[in-house]
Amino acid sequence: MIEVINLNFGYDENLVLEDINFNYKSSDFLCVIGPNGGGKSTFLKLLLGLLNPKNGTILLDGKTPKEFCKNVGYVPQHIPINSTFPLSVLEVVLMGRIDQKRFGFYSKFDKEKALKALKIVGMGDFSKRRISLLSGGQRQRVYIARAICSDAKILFLDEPTASIDARGQVEIYEILKNINQSGKGILMISHDLNIAINYASKVAYINKNLVMHEIDQGKKDNFLAHLENSHGHFCDVELILKECSCKKF
Repeated sequence: MIEVINLNFGYDENLVLEDINFNYKSSDFLCVIGPNGGGKSTFLKLLLGLLNPKNGTILLDGKTPKEFCKNVGYVPQHIPINSTFPLSVLEVVLMGRIDQKRFGFYSKFDKEKALKALKIVGMGDFSKRRISLLSGGQRQRVYIARAICSDAKILFLDEPTASIDARGQVEIYEILKNINQSGKGILMISHDLNIAINYASKVAYINKNLVMHEIDQGKKDNFLAHLENSHGHFCDVELILKECSCKKF
């Protein structure tokens, strides 16, 4: 689905990304990691067509990023919320169908799509709730639903679990895994490898150059599922040590 060939990008004469070669297919759950300033967000913006490469080629299903953009669902890291504006959860998700509006109105089909997307992310009971009243993790679920509602072939996510506790992160990763298994591509920037490594089929490390790691999920245990189902608490300590209080792992 995505092919990047000999990509270079920089501001003025300073290269941020150098000699990037990269292949991705929609069955992959790809996490992009790397240090701050290493070029992760720049790489994502290039794939979205928000930036143009200095040289090299980017193709998504054989098209340029700008040609393919309607097939991409994008979930940014932060979306400012005006607490005084009474925007409902359903209205936010319907924004994913904004190109389908007819005479300024959403159709019954659009609303059914939005409600289905909310159900997929576990937010079906919150459709009438004001978006400003939700927690950070709940809002991220809503933004993922908006991306799903757009009929995107692939979702690009920029640190969707930032500032969310470990349990909330696992819940969002589980949602993304299910979306990926339904046939949509997942490409996300992640700040926490401890969780990402349990879900990704590939991990790309970017620090000016790109190094791809293949992850064999067949070798993974069900440690995260055990933590979520059997423990009232878990945090980064359990994730790093790969050990819980009942000593089953």
